Amino acid sequence: MLSAFTRHPFRFLTVGGFLSVGLLVWALPPQAGAGAAGKAKTQAAPAGEVAKLTYPATKTVDHVDEYHGEKVKDPYRWLESLDSAETRQWVEEQNKVTFGYLEKIPGRDKLKQRLTELWNFEKYSPPVKEGSRYFYSYNSGLQNQSALYTMSSLDGTPQLLLDPNTLAKDGTVALAGVNISHDGNLMAYGLSAAGSDWQEWRVRDVQTGKDQPDLLKWIKFSGVAWTRDAKGFYYGRFDEPKTAGKSLEDVNFFHKLYYHRLGTAQAQDTLVHEDKAHKEWQFVPHVSEDGKYLIVTVAKGTDDKYRILYQELDKPQSKLIELINNFEAEYSFIGNDGPVFFFKTDLRTPKAKIIAIDTRKPTERRELVPESADTLQHVSLVNSQFVATYLHDATTQVKVFDLTGKLVKEVALPGLGTSMGFQGRRSHKETFFAFTSYNTPATIYRLDLTSFESKLWKQPQLKFQPQDYETKQVFFPSKDGTRIPMFLTSRKGLALNGQNPTYLYGYGGFNVPIVPGFSVADLVWMEHGGLIAYANLRGGGEYGEEWHRAGTKLRKQNVFDDFIGAAEWLIKNKYTSTPKLSIAGGSNGGLLVGAAITQRPDLFGAAIPAVGVMDMLRFHKFTVGWEWIDDYGSADNAEEFKALKAYSPYHNLKPGTQYPATMVTTADHDDRVVPGHSFKFAAALQAAQKGPAPVLIRIDVRAGHGAGKPTGKRIEEATDRLAFLGKVLGVDFTK
Repeated sequence: MLSAFTRHPFRFLTVGGFLSVGLLVWALPPQAGAGAAGKAKTQAAPAGEVAKLTYPATKTVDHVDEYHGEKVKDPYRWLESLDSAETRQWVEEQNKVTFGYLEKIPGRDKLKQRLTELWNFEKYSPPVKEGSRYFYSYNSGLQNQSALYTMSSLDGTPQLLLDPNTLAKDGTVALAGVNISHDGNLMAYGLSAAGSDWQEWRVRDVQTGKDQPDLLKWIKFSGVAWTRDAKGFYYGRFDEPKTAGKSLEDVNFFHKLYYHRLGTAQAQDTLVHEDKAHKEWQFVPHVSEDGKYLIVTVAKGTDDKYRILYQELDKPQSKLIELINNFEAEYSFIGNDGPVFFFKTDLRTPKAKIIAIDTRKPTERRELVPESADTLQHVSLVNSQFVATYLHDATTQVKVFDLTGKLVKEVALPGLGTSMGFQGRRSHKETFFAFTSYNTPATIYRLDLTSFESKLWKQPQLKFQPQDYETKQVFFPSKDGTRIPMFLTSRKGLALNGQNPTYLYGYGGFNVPIVPGFSVADLVWMEHGGLIAYANLRGGGEYGEEWHRAGTKLRKQNVFDDFIGAAEWLIKNKYTSTPKLSIAGGSNGGLLVGAAITQRPDLFGAAIPAVGVMDMLRFHKFTVGWEWIDDYGSADNAEEFKALKAYSPYHNLKPGTQYPATMVTTADHDDRVVPGHSFKFAAALQAAQKGPAPVLIRIDVRAGHGAGKPTGKRIEEATDRLAFLGKVLGVDFTK
């Protein structure tokens, strides 16, 4: 039960979720920043707007940066100073306009009531067994955060182990990571406040439910790894930020790996590894199941290419040894047979395979499970078998292999959709998984790994009829002829008359696939005649590393072409029309939406860019933005600067253009994609807008990039997004 190792923008965006998983709500952090450079001048709200909307006057400054001999204006640079009085006043005034508009939309209260009614269903995670106990998360329906439970058997009495809802009245403290000791008696857990990536970790006794005195701070993008004896664990951290009030904004460099012995202060932790010559490198620990090895994954950026170090823990005073000494490929540790390590890798096989490396002969690579036509996503070692999940045209397939690589069984799933889980120990005879699709909420199954029989464990009950809805997968040609998949979901019998209100969602980056998943907000949209379209764009992880690379750096325009191609295909085939077509995406997907409306403002009726990367010349200046250079490139490189400037949403808004109705969303505690991106883009878009369509920015408070967002905030944001789209696309939510 290791916390997700993620540094990508919106990396948790792997299951589709119209406004509830994929697109969440955010706002602005308390940070001190330098004021905007240059002479300030006041700019009035542009003409030609809806009479009822008067935007706050946003000043501009004469700030100019020079890149490779080219001067680039940045008139809203002052909005990067998130804690300044001017920025806070601007945020307050913008929210006043936005919520004033939203609150007047007919049917908004009824819409929130229906969302709340449907959201109120039980939600379970697949159980994981450690020692003699099972651990799982549970939400009774409308709890702001899921709680963690344990039980001694599957039919035993659940014991509440940790309820984050008791830690903050507004529900904004979230459980960010959990790791149970091998014997099942101790739990290390991380907490995140107000959506920040920063975590504090503690240790709880499973039997008593009481915390031990251990407290670890300044942890980000690293879980913990218990030693077999449960006397301590390894973890990664950054130094405490030197500038007071800047922890949500300053860049994060020089990650370090530590060992924490239980019962001691963090200041006494042992430094295991650091690299002073490479400030970007980060270290993620894993202890082999037999307890004999510490495996350290060395990562830099978001490229999923790793170096591997290991240490023999049963040999006192042993040092870390390099096993993989360059960033040539992905090497994800699966397990080991003594000194033989198993890895998932994409070395010379872009759709990945399983290999074995004997640490006594480290230069040799033995292929166990070769690359297939489908993309290998994840492998676990359970019942002394490899349980491998694949993506076939963005839907899950599961195959089980023995340790020689021989196929044992292809596991039957409940249908076409997404399955997650399949964790366990090598000695376990069972594992658990969740299955979900666009009309199926996450349902939990127990899989017997000897008979391969799947048995239903928990099935949620909602007040809707799944059989009334259908999903089909279509393929369309992009601008260069590349075949792009897209999922379409709606009520059965959708008329192809060009009048269906449509929600087109995309991401297209960081090797992240968009796969089928259930969303309450999707369902409400479809209840009112809407169509949901999820496009599997290049840059994502649907078809392996070549598909990913085709949407990065100098080829990033392919992603925008794919998305525009999806919109054109939907219109050509009479699913919808421009006045009925909305587009949305979060983080890297927010960039996608920003680029789409600046390149083709005539094509869309509405747009919702969430927590987007909007200033492509400066993204690497804040928190972990420098890591995204692997996907985007950098303005510090002359050739990449030209490509970035050519599509950067903030730099390609043209005054006097009719842009679609747009609601930008961000959050004040987003320390992944800092809110200055959205602030500057929204201000520039309001100034550039010629037509009558509204341009709003919704800024949430005590929220971050999306992870750990309380249920109450999710429902409020889903309500506002659906209400906004209904207003501008002509969907009547009063019925």
